[in-house]
Amino acid sequence: MDRVLDVSQLEPPEPLERILDALADLGPGDRLSVIHRRVPFPLYDMLRGMGHRWETTGEEGRYRILVWPPGE
Repeated sequence: MDRVLDVSQLEPPEPLERILDALADLGPGDRLSVIHRRVPFPLYDMLRGMGHRWETTGEEGRYRILVWPPGE
């Protein structure tokens, strides 16, 4: 199941904090779909370190980052 988290109106560092909290709450087979106004490059390093995978789509001002846990 995809969980949607819209952080597009939040100021740093709140988007990153909310994304990390949401990832911690994901259940088996769940994915996190994040709506963001920019590409969150610092998040990608953290995801890589946690073993998560992701895919980013969108355009300037509106991005969707789909994140799934290791082994999915």
